[in-house]
Amino acid sequence: MFSKSNDKSMTVKTMNKSTRPTNSAPSIIGADVTIKGDIKTLGEIQLDGTIEGDVRSAAVTIGEHGSVQGIVTAEEVIIKGSVNGQVKGRNIRIEKTAKVRGDLYHETLSVEAGAFIEGKLTHKKDATQDKPAFPKVSDNKVSEQKTA
Repeated sequence: MFSKSNDKSMTVKTMNKSTRPTNSAPSIIGADVTIKGDIKTLGEIQLDGTIEGDVRSAAVTIGEHGSVQGIVTAEEVIIKGSVNGQVKGRNIRIEKTAKVRGDLYHETLSVEAGAFIEGKLTHKKDATQDKPAFPKVSDNKVSEQKTA
């Protein structure tokens, strides 16, 4: 009647609207919950608790009392609480109660009056991808200039 699938082809890296579970309820992390570790899901997540680790999902909402210390990566990001780390999202909405300390990589960004952001804002197509923003320069190609 029930069988366990060994198909691991649906990973977060291939996540898009066609691979998201349909009609699934969002996962909810309650205000009294603290998680130390990374969270990965193909669906939607509502964070009202404390996360000490990275969060990767299709859509994430960090509630007013929610807190993340780590990298937040999702297609849709809504921040009402606090984030201490990078935020990478196609659409990012920072609400007036939010406190963000970290760089934001976005395709579209909305910031309400009263929100606190301390970090660099970078418009980037495919902001959720893990490619480096700038190519690395090897040590033998960098020249150092000294001034007297």
